[in-house]
Amino acid sequence: MALIVHKYGGTSMGSTERIANVAKRVAKWARAGHQMVVVPSAMSGETNRLLGLAKELAPEKLTDACLREMDMLASTGEQVSVGLLSLALQAEGVPAVSYAGWQVPIKTSNAYTKARIESIDEERVRRDLAAGKVVIITGFQGVDADGNITTLGRGGSDTSAVAVAAALKASECLIYTDVDGVYTTDPRVAPKARRMQTVSFEEMLEMASLGSKVLQIRSVEFAGKYKVPVRVLSSFTPWDIDINEEARSGTLITFEEDEKMEKALVSGIAFSRDEAKISVLGVPDKPGIAYQILGAVAAANIEVDVIIQNLSKDGKTDFSFTVHRNDHARALDLLKNEVLPRLGEAQVVSDTHICKVSIVGIGMRSHVGVAAKMFQTLSEEGINIQMISTSEIKTSVVIDEKYMELAVRTLHRAFGLDQTASSPA
Repeated sequence: MALIVHKYGGTSMGSTERIANVAKRVAKWARAGHQMVVVPSAMSGETNRLLGLAKELAPEKLTDACLREMDMLASTGEQVSVGLLSLALQAEGVPAVSYAGWQVPIKTSNAYTKARIESIDEERVRRDLAAGKVVIITGFQGVDADGNITTLGRGGSDTSAVAVAAALKASECLIYTDVDGVYTTDPRVAPKARRMQTVSFEEMLEMASLGSKVLQIRSVEFAGKYKVPVRVLSSFTPWDIDINEEARSGTLITFEEDEKMEKALVSGIAFSRDEAKISVLGVPDKPGIAYQILGAVAAANIEVDVIIQNLSKDGKTDFSFTVHRNDHARALDLLKNEVLPRLGEAQVVSDTHICKVSIVGIGMRSHVGVAAKMFQTLSEEGINIQMISTSEIKTSVVIDEKYMELAVRTLHRAFGLDQTASSPA
Protein backbone atom coordinates (compact mmCIF):
# COMPACT_ATOMS: atom_id res chain seq x y z
CA MET A 1 0.00 0.00 0.00
CA ALA A 2 0.96 3.68 0.00
CA LEU A 3 3.12 5.79 2.27
CA ILE A 4 0.85 8.52 3.63
CA VAL A 5 1.61 11.58 5.78
CA HIS A 6 -1.11 12.95 8.08
CA LYS A 7 -0.86 16.39 9.66
CA TYR A 8 -3.17 17.42 12.52
CA GLY A 9 -3.61 21.00 13.71
CA GLY A 10 -3.82 22.28 17.26
CA THR A 11 -7.61 22.12 17.41
CA SER A 12 -7.54 18.48 16.33
CA MET A 13 -5.06 17.83 19.17
CA GLY A 14 -6.88 20.09 21.63
CA SER A 15 -7.71 17.51 24.33
CA THR A 16 -6.93 13.92 25.27
CA GLU A 17 -10.34 12.94 23.86
CA ARG A 18 -9.48 14.51 20.50
CA ILE A 19 -6.02 12.96 20.52
CA ALA A 20 -7.68 9.56 21.10
CA ASN A 21 -9.88 10.19 18.04
CA VAL A 22 -6.80 11.12 15.97
CA ALA A 23 -5.19 7.86 17.09
CA LYS A 24 -8.27 5.88 16.00
CA ARG A 25 -8.21 7.57 12.59
CA VAL A 26 -4.49 6.94 12.09
CA ALA A 27 -4.92 3.34 13.26
CA LYS A 28 -7.65 2.85 10.65
CA TRP A 29 -5.26 3.93 7.88
CA ALA A 30 -2.45 1.76 9.28
CA ARG A 31 -4.71 -1.31 9.48
CA ALA A 32 -5.67 -0.74 5.86
CA GLY A 33 -2.04 -1.46 5.05
CA HIS A 34 -0.62 2.04 4.61
CA GLN A 35 2.74 3.13 5.99
CA MET A 36 1.87 6.10 8.20
CA VAL A 37 3.81 9.18 9.28
CA VAL A 38 1.99 11.73 11.44
CA VAL A 39 2.99 15.36 12.10
CA PRO A 40 0.87 16.97 14.85
CA SER A 41 0.82 20.54 16.10
CA ALA A 42 0.91 21.50 19.77
CA MET A 43 -2.40 21.28 21.62
CA SER A 44 -4.62 24.26 20.88
CA GLY A 45 -3.49 27.37 22.79
CA GLU A 46 -0.33 25.76 24.16
CA THR A 47 2.18 27.71 22.07
CA ASN A 48 0.49 30.99 23.00
CA ARG A 49 0.61 29.97 26.68
CA LEU A 50 4.32 29.18 26.50
CA LEU A 51 5.20 32.40 24.69
CA GLY A 52 3.06 34.33 27.18
CA LEU A 53 5.17 32.94 30.02
CA ALA A 54 8.30 33.96 28.15
CA LYS A 55 7.09 37.53 27.71
CA GLU A 56 6.63 37.84 31.48
CA LEU A 57 10.32 37.13 32.03
CA ALA A 58 12.17 38.07 28.85
CA PRO A 59 13.94 41.43 28.40
CA GLU A 60 12.11 44.05 26.34
CA LYS A 61 14.60 43.84 23.47
CA LEU A 62 15.12 40.25 22.32
CA THR A 63 18.68 39.34 21.35
CA ASP A 64 19.65 36.21 19.40
CA ALA A 65 20.37 34.57 22.75
CA CYS A 66 16.81 35.35 23.88
CA LEU A 67 15.32 34.08 20.62
CA ARG A 68 17.24 30.82 21.06
CA GLU A 69 15.55 30.29 24.42
CA MET A 70 12.16 31.23 22.95
CA ASP A 71 12.60 28.41 20.42
CA MET A 72 13.73 26.04 23.16
CA LEU A 73 10.53 26.84 25.04
CA ALA A 74 8.06 26.93 22.13
CA SER A 75 9.24 23.58 20.75
CA THR A 76 8.04 21.72 23.86
CA GLY A 77 4.36 22.04 22.87
CA GLU A 78 4.78 19.70 19.91
CA GLN A 79 6.86 17.28 21.96
CA VAL A 80 3.92 16.84 24.32
CA SER A 81 1.61 16.17 21.35
CA VAL A 82 3.77 13.47 19.75
CA GLY A 83 4.28 11.67 23.05
CA LEU A 84 0.54 11.63 23.82
CA LEU A 85 -0.40 10.52 20.33
CA SER A 86 2.14 7.71 20.40
CA LEU A 87 0.71 6.49 23.71
CA ALA A 88 -2.83 6.68 22.30
CA LEU A 89 -1.83 4.62 19.25
CA GLN A 90 -0.17 2.00 21.43
CA ALA A 91 -3.42 1.83 23.43
CA GLU A 92 -5.11 1.02 20.11
CA GLY A 93 -2.68 -1.86 19.63
CA VAL A 94 -0.74 -0.06 16.88
CA PRO A 95 3.07 0.08 17.26
CA ALA A 96 4.16 3.74 17.24
CA VAL A 97 7.26 5.80 17.95
CA SER A 98 7.61 9.56 18.38
CA TYR A 99 10.53 11.84 17.48
CA ALA A 100 11.39 15.47 18.05
CA GLY A 101 12.69 17.32 15.02
CA TRP A 102 16.30 17.09 16.18
CA GLN A 103 16.06 13.31 16.48
CA VAL A 104 15.10 12.69 12.84
CA PRO A 105 16.93 15.04 12.19
CA ILE A 106 15.18 17.89 10.38
CA LYS A 107 18.05 20.28 9.66
CA THR A 108 17.30 24.00 9.43
CA SER A 109 18.94 27.39 9.16
CA ASN A 110 19.85 29.19 12.39
CA ALA A 111 17.27 32.00 12.10
CA TYR A 112 15.55 31.50 15.45
CA THR A 113 11.72 31.72 15.39
CA LYS A 114 11.81 31.88 11.55
CA ALA A 115 14.10 29.00 10.58
CA ARG A 116 13.89 27.34 7.16
CA ILE A 117 14.20 23.62 6.50
CA GLU A 118 17.40 22.73 4.65
CA SER A 119 17.33 18.91 4.64
CA ILE A 120 15.68 15.90 6.24
CA ASP A 121 17.46 12.63 6.98
CA GLU A 122 14.75 10.03 6.40
CA GLU A 123 16.82 6.90 7.16
CA ARG A 124 15.63 6.46 10.74
CA VAL A 125 12.00 7.01 9.76
CA ARG A 126 12.19 4.47 6.93
CA ARG A 127 13.62 1.82 9.28
CA ASP A 128 10.68 2.28 11.65
CA LEU A 129 8.15 2.18 8.80
CA ALA A 130 9.73 -1.02 7.50
CA ALA A 131 9.33 -2.47 11.00
CA GLY A 132 5.59 -1.78 10.86
CA LYS A 133 5.52 1.24 13.16
CA VAL A 134 3.58 4.47 12.82
CA VAL A 135 6.13 7.29 13.03
CA ILE A 136 5.09 10.54 14.73
CA ILE A 137 7.29 13.60 14.20
CA THR A 138 7.02 17.00 15.84
CA GLY A 139 5.94 19.76 13.50
CA PHE A 140 7.15 23.36 13.64
CA GLN A 141 10.75 22.59 14.62
CA GLY A 142 14.17 21.31 13.65
CA VAL A 143 17.83 21.67 14.55
CA ASP A 144 20.56 23.93 13.16
CA ALA A 145 24.16 23.03 12.28
CA ASP A 146 25.27 23.75 15.86
CA GLY A 147 22.66 21.46 17.41
CA ASN A 148 20.34 24.26 18.58
CA ILE A 149 16.59 23.64 18.47
CA THR A 150 14.88 26.01 16.02
CA THR A 151 11.26 26.74 15.16
CA LEU A 152 9.79 27.54 11.75
CA GLY A 153 7.35 30.29 12.69
CA ARG A 154 3.59 30.17 13.05
CA GLY A 155 1.97 27.55 10.85
CA GLY A 156 5.28 25.74 10.64
CA SER A 157 3.74 22.31 11.26
CA ASP A 158 2.15 22.45 7.79
CA THR A 159 5.62 23.08 6.37
CA SER A 160 7.10 20.23 8.41
CA ALA A 161 4.45 17.80 7.18
CA VAL A 162 4.84 18.63 3.49
CA ALA A 163 8.64 18.63 3.79
CA VAL A 164 8.56 15.18 5.44
CA ALA A 165 6.20 13.97 2.69
CA ALA A 166 8.61 15.31 0.07
CA ALA A 167 11.65 13.65 1.71
CA LEU A 168 9.86 10.30 1.96
CA LYS A 169 8.28 10.64 -1.51
CA ALA A 170 4.88 10.03 0.09
CA SER A 171 1.88 9.27 -2.11
CA GLU A 172 -0.09 12.08 -0.47
CA CYS A 173 -0.01 14.51 2.44
CA LEU A 174 -3.35 14.91 4.18
CA ILE A 175 -3.70 18.14 6.17
CA TYR A 176 -6.46 17.68 8.77
CA THR A 177 -7.88 20.97 10.05
CA ASP A 178 -11.03 22.35 11.67
CA VAL A 179 -12.49 23.14 8.21
CA ASP A 180 -13.48 20.65 5.52
CA GLY A 181 -11.40 22.12 2.70
CA VAL A 182 -10.41 25.29 0.89
CA TYR A 183 -13.24 27.77 0.34
CA THR A 184 -13.72 30.55 -2.19
CA THR A 185 -13.28 32.87 0.80
CA ASP A 186 -13.77 32.75 4.56
CA PRO A 187 -17.39 31.62 5.19
CA ARG A 188 -17.43 33.72 8.37
CA VAL A 189 -17.12 36.82 6.20
CA ALA A 190 -19.09 35.68 3.15
CA PRO A 191 -21.70 33.09 4.23
CA LYS A 192 -22.22 31.96 0.61
CA ALA A 193 -18.59 30.92 0.24
CA ARG A 194 -18.32 27.40 -1.17
CA ARG A 195 -15.82 24.60 -0.81
CA MET A 196 -13.67 23.88 -3.85
CA GLN A 197 -13.13 20.25 -4.81
CA THR A 198 -9.79 21.12 -6.41
CA VAL A 199 -7.56 24.19 -6.49
CA SER A 200 -4.42 24.63 -8.55
CA PHE A 201 -1.06 24.83 -6.82
CA GLU A 202 -0.53 28.33 -8.22
CA GLU A 203 -3.86 29.57 -6.89
CA MET A 204 -3.24 28.01 -3.48
CA LEU A 205 0.20 29.58 -3.32
CA GLU A 206 -1.25 33.01 -4.05
CA MET A 207 -4.12 32.56 -1.58
CA ALA A 208 -1.76 31.42 1.17
CA SER A 209 0.55 34.38 0.54
CA LEU A 210 -2.38 36.80 0.52
CA GLY A 211 -3.88 35.89 3.88
CA SER A 212 -5.79 32.63 3.50
CA LYS A 213 -5.26 30.81 6.82
CA VAL A 214 -5.94 27.28 5.55
CA LEU A 215 -2.31 26.47 4.68
CA GLN A 216 0.97 28.13 5.58
CA ILE A 217 2.66 29.57 2.48
CA ARG A 218 5.96 27.72 2.93
CA SER A 219 4.10 24.41 2.99
CA VAL A 220 2.55 25.25 -0.38
CA GLU A 221 5.98 26.25 -1.72
CA PHE A 222 7.37 22.85 -0.66
CA ALA A 223 4.40 21.09 -2.25
CA GLY A 224 5.02 22.91 -5.52
CA LYS A 225 8.77 22.42 -5.57
CA TYR A 226 8.63 18.68 -4.90
CA LYS A 227 5.22 17.96 -6.50
CA VAL A 228 3.70 16.62 -3.28
CA PRO A 229 -0.05 15.94 -3.63
CA VAL A 230 -1.74 17.73 -0.72
CA ARG A 231 -5.34 17.38 0.41
CA VAL A 232 -7.02 19.63 2.99
CA LEU A 233 -9.83 17.97 4.94
CA SER A 234 -11.61 17.99 8.28
CA SER A 235 -10.54 16.10 11.37
CA PHE A 236 -14.04 16.45 12.78
CA THR A 237 -15.65 13.88 10.51
CA PRO A 238 -16.25 10.59 12.35
CA TRP A 239 -12.94 8.75 12.68
CA ASP A 240 -14.52 5.56 11.32
CA ILE A 241 -15.69 7.14 8.06
CA ASP A 242 -15.05 4.83 5.09
CA ILE A 243 -11.38 5.24 4.18
CA ASN A 244 -12.10 5.51 0.44
CA GLU A 245 -14.67 8.23 1.05
CA GLU A 246 -12.24 10.05 3.34
CA ALA A 247 -9.47 9.83 0.72
CA ARG A 248 -11.69 11.71 -1.76
CA SER A 249 -13.04 14.37 0.61
CA GLY A 250 -11.87 17.94 1.25
CA THR A 251 -9.92 19.92 -1.35
CA LEU A 252 -7.10 18.53 -3.45
CA ILE A 253 -4.28 20.87 -4.44
CA THR A 254 -3.55 19.85 -8.00
CA PHE A 255 -0.66 20.57 -10.35
CA GLU A 256 -2.68 20.16 -13.51
CA GLU A 257 -4.94 22.82 -15.00
CA ASP A 258 -8.00 21.27 -16.58
CA GLU A 259 -10.67 22.81 -18.77
CA LYS A 260 -13.06 23.39 -15.89
CA MET A 261 -10.45 25.48 -14.07
CA GLU A 262 -9.96 27.69 -17.10
CA LYS A 263 -13.64 28.66 -17.10
CA ALA A 264 -13.37 30.44 -13.76
CA LEU A 265 -12.08 34.00 -14.03
CA VAL A 266 -11.63 34.23 -10.26
CA SER A 267 -11.45 31.18 -8.01
CA GLY A 268 -11.23 32.85 -4.61
CA ILE A 269 -11.07 36.02 -2.56
CA ALA A 270 -8.25 36.24 -0.01
CA PHE A 271 -7.79 38.89 2.65
CA SER A 272 -5.49 39.80 5.50
CA ARG A 273 -6.15 41.99 8.51
CA ASP A 274 -2.56 41.65 9.72
CA GLU A 275 -1.20 44.52 7.62
CA ALA A 276 0.47 47.84 8.40
CA LYS A 277 1.51 50.52 5.91
CA ILE A 278 4.68 52.54 6.33
CA SER A 279 5.41 55.61 4.17
CA VAL A 280 8.74 57.38 3.93
CA LEU A 281 7.99 60.90 2.68
CA GLY A 282 10.25 63.34 0.86
CA VAL A 283 13.14 61.03 0.07
CA PRO A 284 15.63 61.93 -2.70
CA ASP A 285 14.49 60.51 -6.03
CA LYS A 286 17.75 58.90 -7.09
CA PRO A 287 19.09 55.42 -7.93
CA GLY A 288 19.48 53.17 -4.89
CA ILE A 289 16.92 54.89 -2.66
CA ALA A 290 14.66 51.82 -2.54
CA TYR A 291 17.60 49.68 -1.44
CA GLN A 292 18.58 52.18 1.25
CA ILE A 293 15.10 51.89 2.73
CA LEU A 294 14.19 48.26 2.15
CA GLY A 295 17.70 46.83 2.48
CA ALA A 296 17.79 47.76 6.16
CA VAL A 297 14.30 46.33 6.68
CA ALA A 298 15.23 43.05 4.98
CA ALA A 299 18.45 42.81 7.00
CA ALA A 300 16.27 42.86 10.12
CA ASN A 301 14.39 39.80 8.79
CA ILE A 302 11.19 41.80 8.27
CA GLU A 303 9.15 40.73 5.26
CA VAL A 304 7.84 43.47 2.98
CA ASP A 305 4.73 42.95 0.88
CA VAL A 306 3.09 45.63 -1.30
CA ILE A 307 5.45 48.39 -2.47
CA ILE A 308 4.64 51.67 -4.25
CA GLN A 309 6.76 54.71 -5.18
CA ASN A 310 5.10 57.98 -6.19
CA LEU A 311 6.09 60.23 -9.06
CA SER A 312 8.98 62.55 -8.39
CA LYS A 313 8.35 66.22 -7.57
CA ASP A 314 11.20 68.72 -7.13
CA GLY A 315 13.64 65.83 -6.89
CA LYS A 316 11.74 64.21 -4.00
CA THR A 317 9.43 61.19 -3.89
CA ASP A 318 7.34 59.23 -1.40
CA PHE A 319 7.94 55.52 -0.83
CA SER A 320 5.33 53.25 0.79
CA PHE A 321 5.27 49.57 1.66
CA THR A 322 3.37 47.14 3.87
CA VAL A 323 4.64 44.77 6.56
CA HIS A 324 3.00 42.33 8.93
CA ARG A 325 1.38 44.22 11.78
CA ASN A 326 3.53 42.33 14.30
CA ASP A 327 6.63 43.80 12.62
CA HIS A 328 5.27 47.35 12.38
CA ALA A 329 6.79 48.81 15.55
CA ARG A 330 10.18 47.24 14.89
CA ALA A 331 10.27 48.43 11.27
CA LEU A 332 9.22 51.95 12.30
CA ASP A 333 11.91 52.12 14.96
CA LEU A 334 14.52 50.88 12.51
CA LEU A 335 13.60 53.51 9.90
CA LYS A 336 13.54 56.39 12.38
CA ASN A 337 16.82 55.54 14.08
CA GLU A 338 18.95 54.04 11.31
CA VAL A 339 17.57 55.00 7.89
CA LEU A 340 16.12 58.51 8.17
CA PRO A 341 19.33 60.12 9.48
CA ARG A 342 20.90 59.24 6.11
CA LEU A 343 18.00 60.64 4.03
CA GLY A 344 18.11 64.33 4.88
CA GLU A 345 14.70 65.87 5.59
CA ALA A 346 12.64 62.73 4.98
CA GLN A 347 9.97 61.72 7.48
CA VAL A 348 8.11 58.50 8.16
CA VAL A 349 4.40 57.92 8.87
CA SER A 350 2.45 54.71 9.32
CA ASP A 351 -1.08 53.30 9.40
CA THR A 352 -2.10 50.11 11.19
CA HIS A 353 -5.78 50.41 10.22
CA ILE A 354 -5.50 48.89 6.76
CA CYS A 355 -6.13 45.49 5.22
CA LYS A 356 -5.36 43.70 1.98
CA VAL A 357 -8.05 42.15 -0.22
CA SER A 358 -7.14 40.04 -3.26
CA ILE A 359 -8.80 38.23 -6.13
CA VAL A 360 -7.09 35.02 -7.32
CA GLY A 361 -7.67 32.84 -10.37
CA ILE A 362 -5.71 31.16 -13.13
CA GLY A 363 -8.49 32.21 -15.51
CA MET A 364 -7.19 35.77 -15.20
CA ARG A 365 -4.31 34.83 -17.52
CA SER A 366 -6.53 34.61 -20.58
CA HIS A 367 -9.11 37.30 -19.79
CA VAL A 368 -8.69 41.07 -19.84
CA GLY A 369 -10.57 43.55 -17.69
CA VAL A 370 -10.64 41.48 -14.50
CA ALA A 371 -8.73 44.06 -12.46
CA ALA A 372 -10.89 46.85 -13.91
CA LYS A 373 -14.00 44.98 -12.78
CA MET A 374 -12.52 44.69 -9.29
CA PHE A 375 -11.78 48.43 -9.15
CA GLN A 376 -15.24 49.31 -10.47
CA THR A 377 -16.93 47.06 -7.91
CA LEU A 378 -15.06 48.69 -5.03
CA SER A 379 -15.68 52.18 -6.41
CA GLU A 380 -19.43 51.58 -6.53
CA GLU A 381 -19.29 50.76 -2.80
CA GLY A 382 -17.33 53.96 -2.05
CA ILE A 383 -14.19 52.03 -1.09
CA ASN A 384 -10.96 53.92 -1.77
CA ILE A 385 -7.91 51.96 -2.96
CA GLN A 386 -4.64 53.02 -1.32
CA MET A 387 -2.20 50.59 -2.99
CA ILE A 388 -2.35 48.00 -5.79
CA SER A 389 -0.24 44.92 -6.47
CA THR A 390 -0.67 42.46 -9.35
CA SER A 391 0.69 39.22 -10.73
CA GLU A 392 -0.41 37.00 -13.59
CA ILE A 393 -3.17 35.34 -11.54
CA LYS A 394 -3.99 37.82 -8.76
CA THR A 395 -4.76 41.45 -8.04
CA SER A 396 -4.42 42.83 -4.51
CA VAL A 397 -5.57 46.15 -3.10
CA VAL A 398 -4.82 47.83 0.21
CA ILE A 399 -7.89 49.54 1.67
CA ASP A 400 -9.15 50.93 4.97
CA GLU A 401 -9.67 48.06 7.42
CA LYS A 402 -13.26 49.07 8.19
CA TYR A 403 -14.29 48.20 4.61
CA MET A 404 -12.75 44.73 4.53
CA GLU A 405 -15.84 42.57 5.02
CA LEU A 406 -17.91 44.71 2.65
CA ALA A 407 -15.19 44.45 0.00
CA VAL A 408 -14.89 40.67 0.34
CA ARG A 409 -18.64 40.04 0.15
CA THR A 410 -19.12 42.44 -2.76
CA LEU A 411 -16.25 41.00 -4.80
CA HIS A 412 -17.36 37.44 -4.02
CA ARG A 413 -20.76 38.25 -5.47
CA ALA A 414 -19.45 40.34 -8.40
CA PHE A 415 -17.29 37.48 -9.70
CA GLY A 416 -20.08 34.91 -9.44
CA LEU A 417 -18.63 32.92 -6.57
CA ASP A 418 -21.92 33.02 -4.66
CA GLN A 419 -23.75 31.15 -7.40
CA THR A 420 -21.52 28.22 -8.41
CA ALA A 421 -22.47 25.06 -6.61
CA SER A 422 -19.72 22.94 -5.07
CA SER A 423 -18.96 19.74 -6.93
CA PRO A 424 -19.49 16.57 -4.91
CA ALA A 425 -16.34 15.18 -3.38
